[in-house]
Amino acid sequence: MTTSDLRDLVASNPNWYHTIELPGGVVTPGWFDLRPLVDKLPWPDVAGKRCLDVGTYDGYLAFELERRGAREVVAVDIAGHEDWDWPANARAQGPERLAEMAGEKGRGFEIARDALGSKVQKQLLNIYDLDPSLVGTFDVVVVGALLLHLRDPIRALEAVRSVCGGELLSWEQIDLPLTAVHRSKPVAHLDGSGDGIQWWRPNIAGYHRMLFSAGFEVLDKAGPWTLPFGASHPPTRWRKRDLLIQRIMTGSTGLTSAAVRARPRF
Repeated sequence: MTTSDLRDLVASNPNWYHTIELPGGVVTPGWFDLRPLVDKLPWPDVAGKRCLDVGTYDGYLAFELERRGAREVVAVDIAGHEDWDWPANARAQGPERLAEMAGEKGRGFEIARDALGSKVQKQLLNIYDLDPSLVGTFDVVVVGALLLHLRDPIRALEAVRSVCGGELLSWEQIDLPLTAVHRSKPVAHLDGSGDGIQWWRPNIAGYHRMLFSAGFEVLDKAGPWTLPFGASHPPTRWRKRDLLIQRIMTGSTGLTSAAVRARPRF
């Protein structure tokens, strides 16, 4: 495939979630650009390990596991837009609207995997359905920016624990104003409405409590940071208070997130 052909193929995918560097200097126009953040994450040692990326979308973290020397990488994601945890007021029309905007679910992953010559294996599986009888167990499991979109994040994390035989790298959006006001008390902002498919946005203490409640022990933690928006992300309106808190606590503005490295407690 020529560089020109690859650019055309990337352009044919109507919406990219991840910014991914492909051969020939081609870069996908993702909504989010993880490249400035990826080396700040508290990575487990993945070299020679069997690894799982949950909710892979375009595959950025799956390909990063492969780049870091994983022996085997499995990536799982839902099959279609109708499989999201849609809030009740968006359930009827949301999947159709998302399909019109984003195109076929998973096409970006296929384009990027082929362009990179990746050996990542993809399986269509909801996070709630993770089970050792279906996928086995893994030395390292990665879950990135997914809990926000789940109605029952603790149930999902329990399913992750069932297939985690080693360590978990979890990276998630957190509520920075709640973190500023409640440093040690676990609390969360509940949305549960609209096409954004956003449910729970915890403060950092709440994020750590979610992991504890699902049976994980936190080994290392990092953040908060602000994640830069990618080239195709729609314009975002910020409240002045939120911008001020972001600048004070992180030194920049963007999607506020934090990460942990954890392991099952039992």
